[in-house]
Amino acid sequence: MNLYEILDKLNIKYEEVEHEAVFTAEQAQFIKVEIEGIGCKNLFLTDKKGKYFLVLMQDNKKANIKEIAKITGASHLSFASKDELEKILLLKQGSVTPLGIINDIENKVILVIEKELKDKKLLVHPNTNTKTIAINYKDLIKFIEFGKHKYILV
Repeated sequence: MNLYEILDKLNIKYEEVEHEAVFTAEQAQFIKVEIEGIGCKNLFLTDKKGKYFLVLMQDNKKANIKEIAKITGASHLSFASKDELEKILLLKQGSVTPLGIINDIENKVILVIEKELKDKKLLVHPNTNTKTIAINYKDLIKFIEFGKHKYILV
């Protein structure tokens, strides 16, 4: 099943807008004029033990990697490589999204979600950085649980 088939199967409503490719949260600011929601920053991290974390946070916040490591119990967190991103989530740099877990069939990735996003409408890529969808937080959780992925609310 592709992403849109799963969203439909789970009765997840979303709005979508197409746009030029964006590679950073800063570049994506113009999208908020076209579609309503909280812009999200997504970081794909790994630790020395080979664990993977996808951090989802408001796009105007700065990530504290040491704090994320403490919360997750990970040691020496750093950004995962381009190759790891492509191998595990089948995504290119600039397209990182929590919806990418659809491709993580081994459930290697743990999502770390900023608690301030709870009950909000979130703006995320649908596995490409030339589109953005607005999805409700509760529906994102439904999507995560459908794939039997673990998540931590921080």
